[in-house]
Amino acid sequence: MAYVKHWADNEKLNKTELSKLEKDGLRILDDIPQYAKDGFESIPQDQWDLFKWAGLYLQKPKEAGYFMMRVNVPSGILTKPQVEALAGIARDYGRGVFDITTRQAVQFHWLTIDQVPDIFNRLEAVGLSSAGACGDITRTIVGNPIAGLDPDELFDTAPIVKEVYDFFQRNEDFSNLPRKYKVSISANLRNASNAEINCLSFTPAVKEIDGELKKGFHVKVGGGLSSRPFLAQTLDAFVEPERTLEVAIAITTIFRDYGYREKRHQARLKFLVADWGPEKFLEKITELIGPLPTKGEEPVQEWNAGYFYGVHDQKQEGLKFLGFNVPVGRLDADEVFELARISGKYGNGEIRTCNSQNLIIPNIPTENVEALLAEPIFKRITINPNSFLGHSVACTGIEYCNLALVETKERMRVIAEELDQRIELDVPVRMHMVGCPNSCGQRQIADIGLQGMKMRNHEKKMVEAYEIYVGGTLNAGGKFNEKLKGKVPAEQLTNVLEKLLIHFKSEKAAGESYFDFVHRLGLPAIQEVYDGILEQVVNGVSL
Repeated sequence: MAYVKHWADNEKLNKTELSKLEKDGLRILDDIPQYAKDGFESIPQDQWDLFKWAGLYLQKPKEAGYFMMRVNVPSGILTKPQVEALAGIARDYGRGVFDITTRQAVQFHWLTIDQVPDIFNRLEAVGLSSAGACGDITRTIVGNPIAGLDPDELFDTAPIVKEVYDFFQRNEDFSNLPRKYKVSISANLRNASNAEINCLSFTPAVKEIDGELKKGFHVKVGGGLSSRPFLAQTLDAFVEPERTLEVAIAITTIFRDYGYREKRHQARLKFLVADWGPEKFLEKITELIGPLPTKGEEPVQEWNAGYFYGVHDQKQEGLKFLGFNVPVGRLDADEVFELARISGKYGNGEIRTCNSQNLIIPNIPTENVEALLAEPIFKRITINPNSFLGHSVACTGIEYCNLALVETKERMRVIAEELDQRIELDVPVRMHMVGCPNSCGQRQIADIGLQGMKMRNHEKKMVEAYEIYVGGTLNAGGKFNEKLKGKVPAEQLTNVLEKLLIHFKSEKAAGESYFDFVHRLGLPAIQEVYDGILEQVVNGVSL
């Protein structure tokens, strides 16, 4: 259907909006075959940003002509042919690098424009796509990574995720949104999809209607991170599963037609929701699709942050799913091929990605579990990781990202491994490292968030450094972590974290989580301890 770009006459539109009026982002897909023939130098610089709609970002430095590609993986569910195709792309074109993101997607690096048409063909052959994985468009839809297997899910959301994803995929009615648009759909009772930090989330709910207990969704809108984070607000509405797409279309239409297009940094749905409030937002939905039943009940349990380590019973009798740690989400192509082989040998070939940057191998008969776990690859990719490494998340960082200020992936891995050697705790502490304020690594929801920056050392030279944030969670509606005053040079970060964690260990109650500890003591008390650590460890460095 056609729609009217009623914002087109706004004289205050930003430059990106003006360019999108001239050419829809998805049209870059028409141009890529010719660019691939003519080479990177043939691509006008004013077209570089449009490659996001094809799931492609230029790596740092942009002029070198290497692309990062993000591939959509709705709900994180991959078949064996899909896994093998992805592994082949990483091996043949991406220097072997295979990254799992915090939205269950897969990322490649080091791609050149001449390679992209073949990559697109390989993806299409197995039912995958990178279209819309970046840009001002509906991104990949996050879901329950154990959808259809989950003994506790209200219902299987995988078909619903597919229906919604397929509707928005390459749909030019919704490819010119004010900014990126992140959706999650899950009936997992432990909030494995991190509902509160998405623009739109459908979360498990029940409601009695006409004497019958119905299973469906509540709707959360207006979540998002970056430099101004917001937690999503719950609308007073109950959505039966068969109306999910209808509601998603209505909310996306509202964002498209009423979202802000003047300032890029204020264009996410979260700003519109914050200004309108949930009541006005629901009124606008009602104008589009009619009334929805009011809210029901939420049968939720404690947030699991997307972690599924270990061997677990599926709802299918005699089958198990196994949750593995992928250190900071990075695999190499040979490992991915091996995982596909193993999954096919012992199960049905599926692999599922988690927003904790980890993976699940499902549908393993109980009698095959022991043999599967004996495979050599599971010494590094383990179901029982050391605590800090197993709960560390990192964004792409300065290695490939134009926005990042510091290294992240390798640094987070090394720090976590070192802390595992130095400290043993009775509870996990989740650490997320990000290279810039955009927070692709979801720093705000971590127990300890580490945000990269630059600072001058005692020799007045600019060095990589980090700010530390403490006390984040998505339990009970969520709370973002809070910044401790002071900056830590990168080379001192491990020692500073060690002392913070030693203080936690010495003062905590048995079984007390880091979140509960921080909020029992209060930020001023933690700051006082931190000040002493900085004085002791970061000796002589300008803070």
